Amino acid sequence: MKNKVLCFGEVLWDAFGDGKKAGGAPMNVARHLVQQGVESAMASSVGMDGSGDKLIEFLKANDLYSDLIQQEDEYPTCEVTVQLDENNQATYIIPEPVSWDAIETTDVLIQAAKNSVAIVYGSLACRSAKTRETLLNLLDETDALKVFDVNLRPPHYTLSTIETLVARADVVKMNEEEAALLIGGSSSSLKEQINEFRSKYHSRTICVTRGEHGAIVWHDHEFYESPGCPVQVADSVGAGDSFLATFIAGIMGNHPMQKVVDKACSVGAFVASQRGANPVYPPELLHSLAYL
Repeated sequence: MKNKVLCFGEVLWDAFGDGKKAGGAPMNVARHLVQQGVESAMASSVGMDGSGDKLIEFLKANDLYSDLIQQEDEYPTCEVTVQLDENNQATYIIPEPVSWDAIETTDVLIQAAKNSVAIVYGSLACRSAKTRETLLNLLDETDALKVFDVNLRPPHYTLSTIETLVARADVVKMNEEEAALLIGGSSSSLKEQINEFRSKYHSRTICVTRGEHGAIVWHDHEFYESPGCPVQVADSVGAGDSFLATFIAGIMGNHPMQKVVDKACSVGAFVASQRGANPVYPPELLHSLAYL
C-alpha cells in the first residue's frame, strides 16, 4: 500500500521526572497524522537493548512499526532527559551517539520514499554524517513533498547542515527563535525576514510558529496569519509537532491556507494544554478537523 507520509528521524524515550514517554519529533508528527486519519510510516533505528525492545512494542501498538525501523547493535536506544522551566517550557539533554545516528540507506527505505506523497524530516537526526547521508539519498530518489521541521536542539546542529536541509525542502517550518537565528535581521519585521529567507532558499512554503501568538505562513506568494489560541500550558512538548501534522494534512487535502493555519494553531494549543506530546483528541477537536 502506498504510504501517504514518511516521517524520518529519531525515535526515543523522553524521561520526565515522573516517568518515560515515547517521543521524537518525527514520531510525534506521525502519531498526530494517524489521529487525523492520514496514513503514515516511521523510518528510524533503535538499539538492540531493553529500551529498544520497548520502543518497538510501543510502535507496534500505535501502528507505526515496519521494516523501516532498523535495529543497531553498536549504539544504544536514545533516552532524553526533559527539563521543564517555571513556564512549563521544555529543554532537552540528548546523549550522543545513539541508534538513530546510524540509520542505513536500504532498498526498502528508498522504495518507501518513492511511494510516499510527503516526507517529513528534521535537523536532530542529521547531526551524524551517516543518517544525514541516508536522508539526502532518500530525498534524491523521490518527488514527494519535502517537509523540513527545523527543530533546532543546541548543540546538535551546524548552520551548514541546516542550509543543506533547507535547500532540499518544499515546506520549511520553524519557530520564532529558529527564524531569528537562521534569517537574522532582528530590526526587520518577521514578514521581511521571511521574504529574505524565501529569496535565498526558494522554499515553496515557509511557516513560522509563534507559540501562544499563533503562526505566520508564506505560501503561493501570499502571507497568512493566525492569532493563535491562548491556553493554560501544561507543557510545550509536542505542540509544534501537532501543528506540523495538521498543517501537512491540510496541504495534502488542498484546503484553503487560512483555514489550514487556523486549524493547525488550534491543535497545537490543545496539545500544549495537555501533559505529553500525544494526548488523545477529544471528540470536538476531531469534529473540527473533519474538513481534512
